[in-house]
Amino acid sequence: MLLVCRFRVSDPETFTVRVAEALKLLTAQPGCHKGTLARSTDEDDRWVLTVEFESVVAYRRAMSPFPVREHVIPLLSEALTDEPAMYEPTLTSAGGEVETHTSVLAEDAFTVRLGEAAGPTNPRR
Repeated sequence: MLLVCRFRVSDPETFTVRVAEALKLLTAQPGCHKGTLARSTDEDDRWVLTVEFESVVAYRRAMSPFPVREHVIPLLSEALTDEPAMYEPTLTSAGGEVETHTSVLAEDAFTVRLGEAAGPTNPRR
């Protein structure tokens, strides 16, 4: 799973210190592969934080320890909310090879109401 949070930042120095602490805490959690903070080359107040997790379960577990809830959750709450934050990989590539990933979402994802879906027994394609 990929967490993508976009920020509009007025104080880059303070922001990067906070993100460094958040990345240290998150990437120390089992199932968290890596995190990256990047600054826009088009607009100097725009930043994006991406954090890669092994699974949704790993993401949820990584958010559970008290230090994470104390430092990371408040930071993430400041992210811009006009777009989704969690994404699942469809294709990944390294060394010239492309790998296709099966969705963990149910085949009927986004078509049923809360409580109607039984689970991802038939993955979405």
